[in-house]
Amino acid sequence: MSDEFKRLRWRCRRGMRELDVLMTRYLEHGWPQASEAERKVFLRLLDCEDDKLWQWFMGREQPADREFDALVQRITDLPC
Repeated sequence: MSDEFKRLRWRCRRGMRELDVLMTRYLEHGWPQASEAERKVFLRLLDCEDDKLWQWFMGREQPADREFDALVQRITDLPC
């Protein structure tokens, strides 16, 4: 496992276990084949506040940023 991947795994640790699971699942199953553009969006998503992420992932709000919206959907569609 690369140092970059380890750092990203650490950044995927959020204030809520449910978010930890979602973000880590993407890192393990989506990140390896993601385009450079999608990776940049994921890195920006990691900078968002947990409460905002929770609202998006639970479908209570929709991100105004189309790239965030597409990635949130991709992450929620990943198999458990």
